[in-house]
Amino acid sequence: MNPIVLIVDDEKPTRDGLRQALDERFEVYVAADAREARQVLKSEPVDVLLTDLRLGTDSGMDLLDEALTLTTPPVSIMMTAYGSVETAVEAMRRGAWHFVTKPLNLEEVELLVARAVRGREIESENRRLTSENHELKKKTASQSAGLERLIGKSQALMRIGEMVTQVAPTRATVLIEGESGTGKELVAHALHDLSGRPADKLVIVNCAALSPQLLESELFGHEKGAFTSAHQRRIGRFEQADGGTLFLDEIGEIDATSQVKLLRALSERTVERVGSNTSIAVNVRVVAATNRNLRELVTSGQFREDLFFRLNVVTIKMPPLRDRAEDIVLLASSFLREFAEENGRPLKPLSDEALNLLRHYTWPGNVRELRTAIEHGVVMSNEEGIELHHLPAFLDQNALSNPAENADLTNVAEKGLAPPREFNLHDLEMHAIRSALRHTSGNRTKAADLLGISRRTLQRKLKDLSSASDAP
Repeated sequence: MNPIVLIVDDEKPTRDGLRQALDERFEVYVAADAREARQVLKSEPVDVLLTDLRLGTDSGMDLLDEALTLTTPPVSIMMTAYGSVETAVEAMRRGAWHFVTKPLNLEEVELLVARAVRGREIESENRRLTSENHELKKKTASQSAGLERLIGKSQALMRIGEMVTQVAPTRATVLIEGESGTGKELVAHALHDLSGRPADKLVIVNCAALSPQLLESELFGHEKGAFTSAHQRRIGRFEQADGGTLFLDEIGEIDATSQVKLLRALSERTVERVGSNTSIAVNVRVVAATNRNLRELVTSGQFREDLFFRLNVVTIKMPPLRDRAEDIVLLASSFLREFAEENGRPLKPLSDEALNLLRHYTWPGNVRELRTAIEHGVVMSNEEGIELHHLPAFLDQNALSNPAENADLTNVAEKGLAPPREFNLHDLEMHAIRSALRHTSGNRTKAADLLGISRRTLQRKLKDLSSASDAP
């Protein structure tokens, strides 16, 4: 499509002469007065406005003012038979690109319009390139912001960062596997941050914290009267996440009925509220996480195989902290800054002894446990630095500060021999469990999470260890 030129002049000969001179190279519209000109400006994307100064009872200056209010203003050229320096200056001040006097030289006007169009094209191209550059910077900044949640320089973490960057912009369902405390939720946040979906459209559901009845209502919503306590309609998490990301944490804990409904939602991209037969289309990217082995759950019949395959489109395996020991110091430094600022404390360094302990402790609670240990150290330190005695007791400083002795203990345990200490495995387990319970003020659920085991396993160990202690 040729550039559009609007000629506004109350003299017909002038309009006709300009149209004839310009219509071979441009798409030309003409208007006899300001009213007709406004109609064209509102309906057509005019590139160049060529207007007379005097338009009967109206002024071309006023038309310039109105043209400048358009989303994409045209390049304006003022014409007049009453030229003066003052008039030209005023026209330029009001937004005119050029000023020509009558009688017109049509060849000169044609060249002037062509220059105006070319200038407009260059300006448009510059805006496009500026916009693209801005979007590229935003994208790069967004990627940095998304991945900066994942702190570390280990090869394992670098590979995860590469996977997140590649997978995030797609609609693929992602399954994040890893022990408790390894940072699965951080990966979910990073996937959403880099997905291009709205920042406020990340919806998180902890499946293990809800009963089967509550989980169904939480995920899919319910209609008023669907059950006894359903006093009003409730929008489910799938609908809340429409256009965004739904993060289903501890997906291995959902019951059989919820598994069926979740499979349907993933397969058909629709949901039905409890108490309704109406299907609601949702555009949701699902990210799931588990600290359990879903393949084993499938084999044992506890988890549907078809749902597993729906969730397992892309799998990201989070390594335990003991397998990325080179990241411990970086993580500790980040947590030191965070908790110093949060608690209004000066930033203090970790002593060499404290760092040595952090490097060689096995971290059964992974990054979450390290975070807790650093927070404890920041709060408890009343010296210039954070020393061994400022760190929490559950780190078992005496037993774990010597890595060579740790290796010996590990070798002994693998060989099934008695450890070369005055205490046995029973003592070690009891010490770890007591420390975790003491740290969580007796909260067994939190203690189990800290130890990287389920609450049921913790209860069983407490019972077994208690029986062993009572034995003669």
